Amino acid sequence: MRPRRPDLGRRCGALTALPAFVLLADCDRALAQSNGASRELPAIQVTRGETPRHKKPPVPRRAGKPAVDGSSVAQPAPTPPADVAGVASGAKGAPGMASELTVSGDAVNARPFTRPGEALEAVPGLIVTQHSGEGKANQYFLRGYNLDHGTDLAITVDDVPVNMRTHAHGQGYADLNWLIPETVAAIDVRKGPYFADEGDFASVGSVRIGLIDRTEKGLAQVTAGSFGYRRLLGMDSATVGDGSLLVAGELGTYNGPWDNPDNVRKLNGLVRYSQGTATDGVSITGMAYVNKWNSTDQVPQRAITSGLLDRFGSEDPSDGGNTNRFALSARVAQSDDLGSWKANAYVVKSQLDLFNNFTYYLSDPMLGDQFHQHDDRLMAGANISRTLSGSLAGLPMQTTFGLQSRYDAIDLALTNSFQRGFLANIRSDKVGEGSVGLYAENTVRWADWLRTTIGFRGDYYAADVTSLFDAGNSGRADAALGSPKFRMVLGPFNQTEFFLGAGTGMHSNDARGATTTEDPGDASTRLTPSPLLVRTRGAEVGVRSRIVPGLDSSLSLFILDQDSEILFSGDAGDTSATRASRRYGFEWTGHYRPRSWIDIDADLAMTHARFRGTDSEQAEVYASLAGYPEAQIGNAPGNYIPNAPAMVASAGVTLGEKTGWFGALRWRYLASSPLSEDNAFRSSATSIFNGRLGYRIDNGWRVQLDVLNLFNTQANQITYAYGSLLKTDTLYNLCTGGVAPTAVCQNGVMDYVLHPVEPLTFRLTVAGAF
Repeated sequence: MRPRRPDLGRRCGALTALPAFVLLADCDRALAQSNGASRELPAIQVTRGETPRHKKPPVPRRAGKPAVDGSSVAQPAPTPPADVAGVASGAKGAPGMASELTVSGDAVNARPFTRPGEALEAVPGLIVTQHSGEGKANQYFLRGYNLDHGTDLAITVDDVPVNMRTHAHGQGYADLNWLIPETVAAIDVRKGPYFADEGDFASVGSVRIGLIDRTEKGLAQVTAGSFGYRRLLGMDSATVGDGSLLVAGELGTYNGPWDNPDNVRKLNGLVRYSQGTATDGVSITGMAYVNKWNSTDQVPQRAITSGLLDRFGSEDPSDGGNTNRFALSARVAQSDDLGSWKANAYVVKSQLDLFNNFTYYLSDPMLGDQFHQHDDRLMAGANISRTLSGSLAGLPMQTTFGLQSRYDAIDLALTNSFQRGFLANIRSDKVGEGSVGLYAENTVRWADWLRTTIGFRGDYYAADVTSLFDAGNSGRADAALGSPKFRMVLGPFNQTEFFLGAGTGMHSNDARGATTTEDPGDASTRLTPSPLLVRTRGAEVGVRSRIVPGLDSSLSLFILDQDSEILFSGDAGDTSATRASRRYGFEWTGHYRPRSWIDIDADLAMTHARFRGTDSEQAEVYASLAGYPEAQIGNAPGNYIPNAPAMVASAGVTLGEKTGWFGALRWRYLASSPLSEDNAFRSSATSIFNGRLGYRIDNGWRVQLDVLNLFNTQANQITYAYGSLLKTDTLYNLCTGGVAPTAVCQNGVMDYVLHPVEPLTFRLTVAGAF
């Protein structure tokens, strides 16, 4: 094999240093030709500015045969940029679906955003909101799903799962407030249940965040902004032995515009030691995070319109919480003559105490409805996979086998509280939940224009629940599911590829719901346990093209069905039934780079989401409320899925080179959504602009001004519609006086309940390199 020409290596290294989305196919093709490789790479291999480590060349294959995954054959990867090194954990070749992509850490940090979780809005079609204080997990929307705090969106950081199963506040709870955005190297994005190595919570999509290994220079950064926002960040790396030691620390405070200040106090740290490369190396990472805050939760619209509360007021100023997370993880990977293998292990200790009051005086007319959710867990897991490269009847073939395991030891408690003081126990549980996932995936390149991937995944879950107050709700539950997967890629034809995917997936339910047989509040009320694992089915067709000069675009059409299920309600401590659902729609993404100093990107997603079947239980509720206008009910129940957005759109422009003036302007749109099954209540559309302007000099110093909610739009982060009760409601007097029927009093006043977007906000950052 001939050595790579230095001029090409330098040019490819410069390409990867670009701060926004970049296609590397042309660069890879030039490298392949300079090394005597005979194959032509797909012209549309999108890596979107990925900043990889140096990769070991894969094992040479027979001349004239392309790589199975569409990646370079026996060629070193382009030289990484000088300021960061590292890849997202996938370290993949060509994308397997049109909706699959990688976003670089530079591209993520080029976006102005309010909180760490919003960095994930670099994922096309994903909206990240916050309906409470700055220590609570964000709320996610993708492909017509209100994913709550993470259900059906699998998130990992450095191969460590973020989603918490059997969590005190909600299944799949994914808190990213501990993420330091500046340590992100790249984000791998996948959508749909078509990938065998994606398991729990990944039916709608998965987001794999990779961390940098080192920095070229140390970083000291201070940010000050509106409403008491202060942030200090320090980060540096050093050569230790044969590897690099990276240290990063963050300190933050924030009050917000709320009448009851958030009073956020956050401390965050990361230590990481790494040797070698992504395919031949090791890394050990330690993280620590603590946070305390107050919360202004969503408030009923009638309280604002009546003047009872200001738009930024709070019905219960004692809401809030505290949390901590300590994690240790290790990764190892190696290539050999047969292919490659990788493994990782992790242990995470986390705790959350959360105080919320969503219904105010509906359950307790005197002291109010605040409740305390406690989650204390030790999570440990290990994964290993082996990839073998070979041939089938002379055709390139690649087979991957993998094992994924995880165990959670969890202490859970749900109590009634008043101003964070204990009132009464609802339930308390000790849960041990373990899982094992086995998968295999085989890819064959049948021709230069055709490759197929067939996979299968098997998951087994087992949980032991010990209910400390309700022996009847203790027990053991286990379940197993098998999930077939299929993907096919056709092309490239005239710089265009076509994709097809189909498969089944699943998410786990709260283990307490799988053993609960009686209402924690009334032992005489029998409940039906929920299934531990729930099936999803999906299919997708897509196209990705560069046929228009300078424009990289993709279009995906998808459908996703979810089975009928009974879900555990962490807020109430019991189970509630839901119906089967179906969502179908399309996503379009586009990126245009007319000059080296300008990037333009846009995406549009539209989804049709409906329940299937009828809900007889809801029909009974509507009937019981008839004749009481104080309850403000809608029509008969329908098939609309509450908080399922029909349309999501975003667009942005990023300007600037590595030095000198730079800036960004971004727009994010969330369309009106149904808030009740009858569509009688609908949210208002939300349209927000954020901007950035700054200046960089060649010694690494930088000054930037972020302007959030640029046009001071009065919109809502989130809007719900449900029953609640205020002391000023007419129904409150009817209920406390014993005039209204019990069913009416239990459901309260149906109303819009909202959490507003912060107003016009300024944040000034000064950063220095040393």
